[in-house]
Amino acid sequence: MSDRSPYERFKPAPSGDGPRNAQRNAPREQRDAELRIHGLNAVRAVFEHRPQAIRKLYLAEARIPQLQPLLKWCVANRVGYRVVDPADLQKLAASAHHEGVVAEVLREEPASLTAWLRELPQGPCCALWLDGVGNPHNLGAILRSAAHFGVRAVLVPKHSTLALSGAAARVAEGGAEAVPFVRLGREDNAMAQLRGAGFSLAATVVRGGTDLFSAKLPQRLVYVLGAEGEGMDAELAKACDMRLSIPGSGAVESLNVAAATAVLLAAWARR
Repeated sequence: MSDRSPYERFKPAPSGDGPRNAQRNAPREQRDAELRIHGLNAVRAVFEHRPQAIRKLYLAEARIPQLQPLLKWCVANRVGYRVVDPADLQKLAASAHHEGVVAEVLREEPASLTAWLRELPQGPCCALWLDGVGNPHNLGAILRSAAHFGVRAVLVPKHSTLALSGAAARVAEGGAEAVPFVRLGREDNAMAQLRGAGFSLAATVVRGGTDLFSAKLPQRLVYVLGAEGEGMDAELAKACDMRLSIPGSGAVESLNVAAATAVLLAAWARR
């Protein structure tokens, strides 16, 4: 029996094949299909929900004890992994907030609205329609709140470029794996489909809407949230069934979209 540690296989790659070159050397199609995420909870969530999506793992030596189940899975499934220096992790993640682990994973393609509604059970349900939200930190915070309150999906307009990024996944702290993205079709068709499934649509506006805390919120509800800064498209807001505003002191114009989402979801969950 060998006295060699099972983790002796963790060696930095030669300079020509190191982590800093891994993504650059991959074919274009592979780069588009894969997402590089970082953060301990974000990586653990992928391992919990869809381990088969993991393609490569990089970690700091200090993370080995915490990630042993994942490392054993990598060995059993012939998934490459490597211990690297913090400087390499920072380059891989393009962030100092990598928390000692980076993973390359397959992107999860958004479901269609039709497919999502077909699998949706009866009863109370809340979803978020994101009209132009693009900041990755806001998206990550929204996903974290959505996961906390049991939101069933994030609905993405047909031509939106909104997609999960490594930064958003880290801020979501695992929430990105708990809340699926759903791609909408034409706006009027999407609204008709949602209403046909028993949903009401609530436009969230800075002013002029019904007080959120006094409104009677339906059991099946889609909150429609506008972009940072510009707010929601006026025609989209007009087409919704309700207009809701979060009352405040007036000391600031409004809440950040991620903070507003948490308040909105708490109000729905309370009812």
